[in-house]
Amino acid sequence: MTTNDPFRYHPGLRPLIKPREDSFFADFHIDKAIEIGRQNGRSTDWILSEAEIEADRAQALAGRMDRDLWVFGYGSLMWDPGVRFAEVRRGFAPGVERRFILFDTNGARGTQDQPGLMAALDTGQGCHGLIFRIAAEDVLAETRSLWHRERLGPAYLPRFISVETDHGTEDALAFLANHAADNIRGDLTHEEQVRLIATGEGFLGTSREYLENLAAHFEEMKIEDAEVTRLVTDVRAFASG
Repeated sequence: MTTNDPFRYHPGLRPLIKPREDSFFADFHIDKAIEIGRQNGRSTDWILSEAEIEADRAQALAGRMDRDLWVFGYGSLMWDPGVRFAEVRRGFAPGVERRFILFDTNGARGTQDQPGLMAALDTGQGCHGLIFRIAAEDVLAETRSLWHRERLGPAYLPRFISVETDHGTEDALAFLANHAADNIRGDLTHEEQVRLIATGEGFLGTSREYLENLAAHFEEMKIEDAEVTRLVTDVRAFASG
């Protein structure tokens, strides 16, 4: 084990995390999302302007651009961070939880005809995930694509939260659910969640693949998540029925 290996604490995660050079989100920009939307005849009115995204990034990272930055991943960031990172750790964030409330009709893993569902980070009883350390010299460049990905629309708000790891507690950037956004749906029943995950599909893949990726990470990290386990079981049953 070398000290400069990003996977030094969790070598088993290496095959589960997509390299930056293979990521759809590497150097991501709103122009890419707008072009995909137009090619597929979808509305892009929900996408924030570049000025809005960059102003939000500057405000959130004020005073933090000259030092290492930790980013908390609870969903797709866990297997496809899309950024250059110097270290990854397993972490637990008290006071928040992963909830399947991100209703997707915008094309990523669901459309108007086949809506999908993904997880969002909300207030709650605690959430297991991963934290990625972006080295200080990479923060400016790497957070640009990260912001254009996570703040593409109004569903998420950037916040700094405490994340506990086996090697200390870190202050990490997270993107939390914005309940003022139309696509944050805390009113969905379990049955509705199952149907949306089992049938939703977009240009990034299916909502079911998203869920199965989460389950694979939890298996590797020996994390027990009752909601994910229940959803996996019920989605598989729905799909096979």
